[in-house]
Amino acid sequence: MTISKERLIALFEEWVTLLELNGESPFKCRAYANAARVLAQLDGDLAEAVQSRSLLEFKGIGQAMFEKISEGVETGRLSLYEELRAATPPGLLEMLKIKGLGPKKVRTIYDQLGVKDIVELEYACIENRLVDLPGFGKKTQDRIREGITYQKKHKGLYHSHTARLEGERILAQILQKEEVIRASFAGSLRCRNEVVREIDLVVSSDSPLLLIDYARSLPEIENEVTRTENSAKFILKKGMELNLYIVPDDRFPYMLHYYTGSKTYHEAISHRARNYGIKLSEYGLFLEDHILPCQDEREIFSTLELDYIEPELRENYGELEAAARHALPRLVEERDIRGVFHVHSTYSDGAAPISQMVEAAERLGLQYIGISDHSQSAFYANGLKEDQIKKQHEEIDRLQEILKIRIFKGIEADILPDGNLDYEDRILASFDFVIASVHSSFNMSEKEMTSRVVRAMSHPATTFLGHPTGRILLSREGYPIHIPEVIEAARRYGVAIELNASPYRLDLDWRYCKMAKEAGVRLSIHPDAHGIHGLADTRMGVGVARKGWLSSGDLVNTLPLNEMEIYLKNKRSQVR
Repeated sequence: MTISKERLIALFEEWVTLLELNGESPFKCRAYANAARVLAQLDGDLAEAVQSRSLLEFKGIGQAMFEKISEGVETGRLSLYEELRAATPPGLLEMLKIKGLGPKKVRTIYDQLGVKDIVELEYACIENRLVDLPGFGKKTQDRIREGITYQKKHKGLYHSHTARLEGERILAQILQKEEVIRASFAGSLRCRNEVVREIDLVVSSDSPLLLIDYARSLPEIENEVTRTENSAKFILKKGMELNLYIVPDDRFPYMLHYYTGSKTYHEAISHRARNYGIKLSEYGLFLEDHILPCQDEREIFSTLELDYIEPELRENYGELEAAARHALPRLVEERDIRGVFHVHSTYSDGAAPISQMVEAAERLGLQYIGISDHSQSAFYANGLKEDQIKKQHEEIDRLQEILKIRIFKGIEADILPDGNLDYEDRILASFDFVIASVHSSFNMSEKEMTSRVVRAMSHPATTFLGHPTGRILLSREGYPIHIPEVIEAARRYGVAIELNASPYRLDLDWRYCKMAKEAGVRLSIHPDAHGIHGLADTRMGVGVARKGWLSSGDLVNTLPLNEMEIYLKNKRSQVR
């Protein structure tokens, strides 16, 4: 197998990058860079220079380097390069595409924070974990985050909150047009999926071409891909696709229903319709040749003798059967949330001081907030030592004297590899609540990780289990853990499972939310906020909770303040 000189040069240049990423000495990196430069300057035939060994006459090409080049020319492969590339997390090379990030900075991020791809890097920026790294700072972190935003334009999947923000801006502008009768999200956004590929909007109007032209003129739109007389596909400047469907108002309910729900859901409800002799499509409900008029989606369901199925539930996950026997839950709403836990401050890796976080929560109308910075083992996040805990508690006491909102003192305690929590019992007893979370040693077997987490949950101080699977959406799968066993342990030890509402986590997965509900285990929606704006992520958690069949009573942080104080007091009394 032959290899061109240009390809060999490119491989050597990437080899240099891989060496730098893996912390090799500058001298070794320089040697490979010199070899690439020699190859680029070579006028004659490379294969002939290798065969005649005349390549050895060039400065910088010693015997060892010559043998590597010879291997490439003769076999088309560079075995040492391939070994090094296989040993390097592929995401590190992707990170190098971000403006302002070179190999040394990527290596620092990887060594200090364990970040190994762009999505984890973005999450680290949100948590302000790059600011204190040597050679970084806030401006560098901001530039990196801007670079990540640029890179995300080229990805096929997007975090749902990114698509939702874009979609809400577009929907608001479309609703302002007098030609619009009704308009709504459809598709993945309406179903509150964790990640989405595109934005779907269904609009009723008698002026479809006018609205398509208007949509094309919106500042969020990059270009138009296709159009028909009543639909169009656009590419947004953020990179994602927008599908716009415009129908007469009498067809709106059918079109909205058609573009909402999973494939298996639509197969199941179409099968039910056929049992009634009805054909269900985007054009209507048809009994023989006659359309059955429906003013809205609720009438579609009632025609099929079903209770209304909320969009989040349309997954063929038992909702049709429950709707037939009037057994669907009343899903939790954002207004049901009375307070939030899992909130970080500048005491660890948050971007805002406690006072600002608390005041922001008060402006949101919340009754209580739980401050929970990282524990001492989380050195990468400035985890709190005992003296810092004492100082933080004194500050909270001072704030409590002047603010109405109740401030609970908490900690996000690392679950150590052996399942112990990251403080002795004397310190744990000083907190109103403890969130136990895994932040390290992910490479355990499922049995080991499950035992580790269950042991931490058995500690009387553990109030909540934080981000139970450790997943980061579009970045990494969760660590291996048997969630049914964790749910059973939560029931046994009276631990609430966190539904981490960070749009980069949304952990627990909605399927396990339903499992926990059925086991009688309560969850709690936590924003994992590292700044003021992060408090609003609670709404993303509500979306997952709804998708997981959760009602207000299935959640801890829907409790009014007096009941929450009793809940935490009862749990805390087990520690002393």
